[in-house]
Amino acid sequence: MKEYLVALEISGPTAMWTRPDTGDAPVSYPVPTFGAVKGIFESVLWSQWAEVVPIRVEICSPIVYHPYTTNYGGPLRKSGIMKTGDSFQLLATVLTNVCYRLYAEVSSDPNGYMKHGRPGKQIGGTTNGAHAYQEVFARRLRRGQFFSTPFMGWKEFTPDYIGPFRENTDVCQDINLVIPSMLRTCFPAGKRSEYDPFYDQAVRIQGGVLRYVK
Repeated sequence: MKEYLVALEISGPTAMWTRPDTGDAPVSYPVPTFGAVKGIFESVLWSQWAEVVPIRVEICSPIVYHPYTTNYGGPLRKSGIMKTGDSFQLLATVLTNVCYRLYAEVSSDPNGYMKHGRPGKQIGGTTNGAHAYQEVFARRLRRGQFFSTPFMGWKEFTPDYIGPFRENTDVCQDINLVIPSMLRTCFPAGKRSEYDPFYDQAVRIQGGVLRYVK
């Protein structure tokens, strides 16, 4: 069976791939989670006829942690603070000056075909959702068109570049790490699954490359 692959490069001044085990002063993983990579691809193109499955991330800049403080005013504040309308200071440890190359496989989603619905000419044009996704994704990436605004973990951390691979970007092959436990995704079966966090164990980064478990 033919494989349909998509890839992109993304960089930015700040990123936060939150480790849930770091509590109320969150710390970032050194690389984006499976779910975060999936979200970045789908910020370029989301399709009900295809499922994006991240397979690999390459680290293309040194891992640098940095303290970050923000005044949080969101819905996770304590009820007493919510009543007064006040915010609280959230301390975090983020990454700075990040750059990654991301890779994913695309598979067709038969449920999407059924939703597509109408018989005849329209169905004939979308019999391969993965192929259609690959073609449209490449075109949108070249043009800088997005389904939603891409971000790097937290929505205030927008990239300074997202697009095709750049010639002067290299993988940091001296990075070798083991992450004991890493959040994979909160929705393990894709866009139609319920909230159910799932973790990968003993995740290895070798030569600056992390390969997500299939």
